[in-house]
Amino acid sequence: MKQKLQITALFVFCLAGYNPAKADRSLSDTLEIEQVVVTANKTLVNKNNIPLSVSVITREEIDKSSESALLPVLSQRVPGLFVTQKGITGFGVSNGGAGAVNIRGVGAGNKVLMLFDGQPQWAGVFGHSLPDTYVASDVDRVEVIRGPGSLLYGSNAMGGVVNIITRSQHEEGVTTHARIMYGSYNTQKYMVNNGVKLGKFNSFFSINHDRTDGHRPNSQFNITNGFGKLGYNINNHFSVMGDVSLAYYDTHNPGTIDEPMYHNWMKIWRGTASASLSNKFDKHNGAIQLFYNWGNHKIDDGQNTDIPSTYYFRSTDFNYGVLAYESFFLFPGNQFTLGVDYKNWGGHAWNDNFDGTEKLIIDKSVHELAGYIVMQQELWSILNLNAGVRYEHNTTFGNEWVPQAGLTINPFHGNTIKASFSKGFRSPNIRELYMYAPANPDLKPESMLNYEISVGQQFLNGKLHAEITAFYIDGKNTIVATPVNGKMKNINTGKFYNKGVEFDLSYHFLKNWNFGTNYSYLHMNKPLVGAPEHKLFGEIDYTPGKWSFTLNTQSIFNLYVTTKPVDKENYTLLNARIAYRFGNDKRNITLFVKGENLTNTSYTINEGFPMPGIIAMGGIDVRF
Repeated sequence: MKQKLQITALFVFCLAGYNPAKADRSLSDTLEIEQVVVTANKTLVNKNNIPLSVSVITREEIDKSSESALLPVLSQRVPGLFVTQKGITGFGVSNGGAGAVNIRGVGAGNKVLMLFDGQPQWAGVFGHSLPDTYVASDVDRVEVIRGPGSLLYGSNAMGGVVNIITRSQHEEGVTTHARIMYGSYNTQKYMVNNGVKLGKFNSFFSINHDRTDGHRPNSQFNITNGFGKLGYNINNHFSVMGDVSLAYYDTHNPGTIDEPMYHNWMKIWRGTASASLSNKFDKHNGAIQLFYNWGNHKIDDGQNTDIPSTYYFRSTDFNYGVLAYESFFLFPGNQFTLGVDYKNWGGHAWNDNFDGTEKLIIDKSVHELAGYIVMQQELWSILNLNAGVRYEHNTTFGNEWVPQAGLTINPFHGNTIKASFSKGFRSPNIRELYMYAPANPDLKPESMLNYEISVGQQFLNGKLHAEITAFYIDGKNTIVATPVNGKMKNINTGKFYNKGVEFDLSYHFLKNWNFGTNYSYLHMNKPLVGAPEHKLFGEIDYTPGKWSFTLNTQSIFNLYVTTKPVDKENYTLLNARIAYRFGNDKRNITLFVKGENLTNTSYTINEGFPMPGIIAMGGIDVRF
């Protein structure tokens, strides 16, 4: 709490030092500084004109991390967002899996929706996200809605939305980027990508391979990811785009320290493909998107003794659909969006016994059909009103209404005040509905109401930006396995409320110096595993000429590792990166070294899975 008060005081002090009499009240000036986002309205819109809290992680921030996985970058740089981890690289699935994304203490059970270019990404049978398929090199930027996004995106966007916007070649010509890294625990990372733009045609292809022996016995991890994207501008009004992403990973789970696992491994294929047709006119624009996700899992659940299993768990799953929307600009300052979504998700799971027989577990699918409408209106160049509603029909639980409303005020240059109310929900997944003993086909969606207000201010011609947000969440119908007539059963029984404060600041204070920090305070009446009470991150960059120096630190306080019994973790990590570049901005070779957890802090995020100590990595980047 002391940290929260100190940061709030800093923000108020900055506001007090600002002289609005010298400011130009023109909104157009603010537009030149502020980022433009697509996730909150489906079309390009100034971030200051939408009432939701949206964080944007740029390509530059992703590059300077030298990370191959995307989620650790988000866990540092997005206030209120935390990602569970268990080792040096790789997240895995099933027993011992990590990579759960929580926003504002909401996330367990896939309550944060992961998107590729606005299309949902999650496994059709178990309903979980796929953290090892989110590859940093394939990302142009990431837009994170901190709070419900169910108005536009439906189920699983209950706690928030992470929209991974994939890369395209924007500059005319051909560019190629390759990187090799090697470091602790025989960790190796290889990456190469290529972008082409020739007139109306553009393409981007990449391949990544990561492997590690792991910092514990029997914790090795291997993954190969491939991505390809093609685009063509038919004319000034229409363009088409298509992409394919594939991943194969082989991972082992050593079990917890107290209960080691033997023979627990996973061999997994994941893939996604999409195609879109976009239109852009003076008075309207929109798109129709088709997507298809699939998976093939082969898992040995292992044993607590060194005795081989008698079967493999097998599953194939799918998640496909059609998304269509059109935005209309009826008169000055007005934007009116209509959208329709159709989704079908499910799959087939069985035990493949070594005696040649099979035991069916589930073969099921669920259909969803939804329509939504969103209106935004600008008034007097300082006020924006935003409201919308979604109606969704699900073949399992029936119907769900999703309202949302908010406003933004720009009273003077560089200042933005936002207030919003939004509803989020999550459909029960197939495991909760139909699989294993607690299954209950009569489950209803989990839901929550989110109330928030924020104040943002820019200073020094945009060199300094600060924003503070306060929120309150009221959740109900949480799905909990509860004893009923002597047997465990999934029922909608849980209620919860969360409240907190988020703060974000960036400062480009000298030509070659940049500083950024964010802080989150979270209070939960019902603790959630993987959700810290306090989360603080700070980073400073210094780029004198061809050298680059980065130093950052992250402090986590009162992170719930378990809730029964309660076990909390506190830790602070110190990380650094040094790089030197040969060549110019477009054609160069960069040598770099980086260290993580330089103070050798002992800590745990996933129960029973201690994180590694000091990690050292070195590598070479080539661009031409």
